Amino acid sequence: MPTHSAVYTCVGSVSSGKTQSSLYFASLPLNGLDIDSGAFDLSDWDQHLSCFHLPPPAAKTAVQTLPVVVISPEQAGLKCPVCLLDFEEQETVREMPGKHPFHSGCILPWLRKANSCLLCRLWLPTDNPEYEEFKKDNDKRKQREHRLEYLHVAMYT
Repeated sequence: MPTHSAVYTCVGSVSSGKTQSSLYFASLPLNGLDIDSGAFDLSDWDQHLSCFHLPPPAAKTAVQTLPVVVISPEQAGLKCPVCLLDFEEQETVREMPGKHPFHSGCILPWLRKANSCLLCRLWLPTDNPEYEEFKKDNDKRKQREHRLEYLHVAMYT
């Protein structure tokens, strides 16, 4: 079983670009077990992982059109989910589509890297047509699952 120092050594090698880092971390729980990997070539592990990409950033137009709202007396004292500082009365903040307020300096850097709300994961539009197609397909799949669940419940109640 590798020691903690072995894990730290591997973490250091991740930043140096070694491709086997994913395989090393994935194999830690299996270390010491006699498991036959069969015909699966473990050297291709990083190639299998390369098909998983992070979502693209939010579209610039979507970010620019996020509403700027003024914190009401009722909202004063709530905390920004990113920096955890209290919102002050009459402070202007950005409001995400799920009605979650954020300081502009907190949410805008996030939206340059991702396309979802930090709290509810509601997706914003992107400038990536392939990803937008993926979102449409995902929504259709969720609708089908919901309809099947409804049908199942209706049949057995």
